[in-house]
Amino acid sequence: MCGIIGYVGTQDAVPIIMDGLKKLEYRGYDSAGIAVFGRHGFDVVKRKGRLTALEERLAGEPIDGHMGIGHTRWATHGEPSDVNSHPHVGSGNRVAVVHNGIIENYKQLKERLERKGVTFVSQTDSEVIAQLAEYYYTGDLLDTVIKVANALEGSYALGIMCLDEPDTLIAIKKDSPLIIGVAGNGLFLASDVPAVLKHTNKIYYLNDREIAVLTKDQVEFFNPDKEPIQKPQETVTWSVDSAEKGGYPHFMLKEIMEQPGVLRETIQSVIHNGDNKNIIDNIDVTRFSKIVITACGSAYNAGVVARYVFEKLCRIPVEVELASEFRYKDAIIDEKTLVILISQSGETADTIAAMREAKSKGAVTLSIVNVVGSTIAKEAQHTVYTLSGPEIAVATTKAFSAQLVVLYALAIRFAAKLKKITPQTETELVSALVSLPDKAAELLIQINYIQKYASECVGYKSIFFIGRNIDYAIALEGSLKLKEISYIHSEAYAGGELKHGTIALIEENTLVVAIACCKSLYGKIQSNAEQVISRGAKVLFVGNCIDAAPGDKLSLITLPQINELFSPSLSVIVLQLFSYYVAANKGLDIDKPRNLAKSVTVE
Repeated sequence: MCGIIGYVGTQDAVPIIMDGLKKLEYRGYDSAGIAVFGRHGFDVVKRKGRLTALEERLAGEPIDGHMGIGHTRWATHGEPSDVNSHPHVGSGNRVAVVHNGIIENYKQLKERLERKGVTFVSQTDSEVIAQLAEYYYTGDLLDTVIKVANALEGSYALGIMCLDEPDTLIAIKKDSPLIIGVAGNGLFLASDVPAVLKHTNKIYYLNDREIAVLTKDQVEFFNPDKEPIQKPQETVTWSVDSAEKGGYPHFMLKEIMEQPGVLRETIQSVIHNGDNKNIIDNIDVTRFSKIVITACGSAYNAGVVARYVFEKLCRIPVEVELASEFRYKDAIIDEKTLVILISQSGETADTIAAMREAKSKGAVTLSIVNVVGSTIAKEAQHTVYTLSGPEIAVATTKAFSAQLVVLYALAIRFAAKLKKITPQTETELVSALVSLPDKAAELLIQINYIQKYASECVGYKSIFFIGRNIDYAIALEGSLKLKEISYIHSEAYAGGELKHGTIALIEENTLVVAIACCKSLYGKIQSNAEQVISRGAKVLFVGNCIDAAPGDKLSLITLPQINELFSPSLSVIVLQLFSYYVAANKGLDIDKPRNLAKSVTVE
């Protein structure tokens, strides 16, 4: 959940690390800190709160050095505070550590060290790493890191410095992301590419339990037996500009507006040419008796949409499971099951665990991810990449839309292979899919009306989303977006369930957002709208089959016509903009909503 960065080189580490931490803010955090190898040992500055608080402290207590580590913390063990912030330094002030992950056996390790006279100062699980490293250290930091890693249970990405080795920075990971960057002015370790892209696009991706030893001139890689290993260097193809706001007030709005281009590129890759199309074409769907889709958060909602599309086109049973539940339920899957894993980062801890559970039972795994070199991308048997570029806002928009079109393309191709649709129908569906980017661009022209309507909704304490069939699936995502960034209570319901209890929540001036793109069910959802209006609610209709006139309690946002199976890709843009402008009118920190992290790398 945290962001870490380290640097060793020829320049002052402090501004480099602070800039990297700013690029990692999207991961979510409640405190931050930095440690550099100074003239007289480690200089450590840590502050609870935003990076501005750390910058203010550094302005009053300037530090400098050519090697350092930095951290943005999202609290798991111990409240947000200066003391609990990273980096952590051992009680002998010889080892400094930053850590992303959770150490599951930290209590046992802490008790063991305390019995040997070691004094702890924080409530965190991470401090045990620094204390353990000092306890083990006998003159070789690489040996020490291996011993520490062997003692730890849980997940970790670590950056480690030792007072006795002033030119060496060591990195190691297990179940948490970590990259190494190589530049002319030195070397970097970081949780994600944006933190180093200003300096280099030459990257190494660490695999679990691989160790990187960084000096200002080179990086060497080792396995847990201290044997040297060779790793391929990769080049990041997107530019630093794509990780900047580009004149928009927030990354989220920029990423919403980028969706036509993202849709176009991703559709091109899965329909017309490239590795994605080849991967899809090479999957033998005829061997599967069912499909299971597993994911978390918005990616799970994409899976719910996909279930309707797959079952409609392929006529094959589809289950959609929260990854956090799938990993513990002893799922009924076997070699005749295709498990589709969806994750923007490719590092979602629960989804990784679900993937490994599925593979252990013989299922075939197919991942849909946005990050090349991520854990899920590397471990799944098949991987299709969404071509979204970096997504910085915590609340996903363009990556979610790219996931949807990959799922649509999979469903169309699978249905054709299973001979559940004719070649003519396949051509018609592909044509409809290819039209989506232009229709998304057409929809974004309505942005001013959506902005105006959202400005009138700031005062609502509860907003409900309803839909039928596939419209219900996308209502789930609309409700989640609103909760994530506006902090307004929101729920999504299947329209037919209103009368089974939930209508009790409707009262005067409640807002209900009704999605209406399923023409055959429009009469049903219109009836639901009338039921809530009669109880005092206001209704916002979003759809392309609406047969109603606006009034005091009824407002309309009309979508372009599209095959209803693909209509969620248009509905969701309106819902994203609505949520964005509600939050913007409340003056909230939209890109970094409270308590949330972009990449959930802990359970």
